Formats: sequence, structure tokens, C-alpha cells
Amino acid sequence: MAATNPPHQKRSERLKVLSGNANLALSQSICNELQVPSGGVVVRSFSDGEIYVQIDENVRGSDVFIIQPTCTPVAHNLLELILMIDALKRASADRITAVLPYFGYARQDRKDRPRVPISAKVVASMIERAGADRILSLDLHAAQIQGFFDIPVDHLFAAPVMIEYFRARDLSNTIVISPDAGGVERARAFAKRLEVPLAIIDKRREQPNVAEVMHIIGDVEGYECLIIDDLIDTAGTLVKASEALLAAGATAVSACATHAVLSGPAVERIASSRLTEVVFSDSIPLRPEALACGKIRVLSVARLLARAIQSIHEETSVSSLFV
Repeated sequence: MAATNPPHQKRSERLKVLSGNANLALSQSICNELQVPSGGVVVRSFSDGEIYVQIDENVRGSDVFIIQPTCTPVAHNLLELILMIDALKRASADRITAVLPYFGYARQDRKDRPRVPISAKVVASMIERAGADRILSLDLHAAQIQGFFDIPVDHLFAAPVMIEYFRARDLSNTIVISPDAGGVERARAFAKRLEVPLAIIDKRREQPNVAEVMHIIGDVEGYECLIIDDLIDTAGTLVKASEALLAAGATAVSACATHAVLSGPAVERIASSRLTEVVFSDSIPLRPEALACGKIRVLSVARLLARAIQSIHEETSVSSLFV
């Protein structure tokens, strides 16, 4: 009788990690952590902008993970993801997990005005209907977005990576700041694990990407403030928040956010602000000017995502990744 491979070897051989073009550096780092080669896939555009996808290896019966944040250019990266899922489905992959280090459209998660779509739900349905069997996401803008999918969603947080970084510092005079009421739960969890106090900024948003800081709930005088958010887009809110904190007596202001959207004048605003440091993850690839900014620091979430992929592949719990 011919010898058979042990079960763990079969699982290892079935694991495939593929990547779109949205964040190739993160994808390669994840593959390095998993000690698996990056899967063969061709993703390119025709001269008129149409996207062409071809899976360049056998994936029949494989457990496939597609790493593709839907960051800018959002529509292009989203369509790359959808076409890759469809190609894998038609190539008889056993299970397809869409790994979304950043989920675009997450800020449009409710109908807050008449005659507007719930875009996050539309995008979730598109990914699901394309053939994804599972979602692995990182710091969704709103946790309830998990409910927009009718397939399993593993929702990770970059907090363990960030907290490890800040714990190496002297935090005896630090206070964590939530930039708005909606981020209080995230900031409170951060403050609890760093064992520092918490304050909240009350703001009023009059229109998209424009925020007016109203007042600070809590005493920040004499403290070094650490603003915690899930993403930073134009950095307008961040800079106004830092000015309000300094005006209230804070000695210094830093910030920490998972997703470096950094659109428009964001990098220039950060560079010219009185912020000491802004820490991001590499869920979104940073533009060269952002990487060149002395106030911006990037921490990798490759190991975190790799451990989650390994756990999902081996059908073990991912709860240890939240510690």
C-alpha cells in the first residue's frame, strides 16, 4: 500500500495566499511570516482600464486567501478583488477567504440622509455574491458591518501591535483621547490596557471631511495626549483635535490609527501641525511623501494577519489574537 501524507502536510499543501495589486508589500510580508510562496496570479489592466485576472497555478481543492485592501483607487481595487474571487470559484478552489486589511466604504454604513445608499452593505453583498466563503478584516470602521455579510467574518484589531509599541514608553503622564463619541469604546479599551486615563473630544461634523471641535470631556492639562482612531483621512479632524488639546493645557499630542487613508492634504497637514508623532499600521500602503514625513511611523500587521490566516486554515480559534 502506498504511503499517505500526514494530515497536517495535506493542510499545508492546500494553503494558498494570493494578492491583488493593492498592497503587495504587506502580502509578501504575510507570506514570509507563513513561510509559503505568494500564489501565482496575473492581475493587470488593458489600455482602456479593463482589469484582466488569471490564476496562474492549480487551486482545485485549495484553501485560498486573497489579500486585497480596498483602498485608493477604491473602485479599481474592489473590482480586482471581485474578479479574483470569481476566477478562483470557477477554478474549483475549496474555500475562498477575502482578507481585507482595510474595508473601503465602511464609513457609509447607515442611511443618515434621505435617498442615499448603504454603501457598506452593497459592497459586502458584491464580495459575497462573487463567491467569497469567508472574510478576514482589520479594524472595521463600525463593528456592525460584520452583520452585512451572511458568511463568517473574523474581525481583528491592530490594537495588540500598537499597544506593544506604546508600552515600551514611559506612560506615567499619558492620557488616551477618543476623537469623537463614536470612538469611545475603542479608546477605552486602549486606555485600559495601557493603564492610563481617558478623555473624549466632542465634535460636530457639518459635512463629510469637515469637523469642528467643540469641547473636551475630561482634564488633559499637564498630560501627554495620545489620540486613538481607526483611520485618518484628510487629517483635518486630527489637527483640530490636537490644537484643542494643546489649548486645554496638554504638553504634547501624538496619534495612533490603524488605516492611513491620508487623502488630499493630509500629509502636509500632519507635517505642519504641532503633533509629535502619528503611528499607523501598514494595512494601506503609504505614499512616498507620507513615508518621508518625519512625524509618521508605520508598524506592520503582517504577523497578526498571518497568525489569523494560519488559525483559520487549521480550524483553530483566533481569540488569542485579541490579547
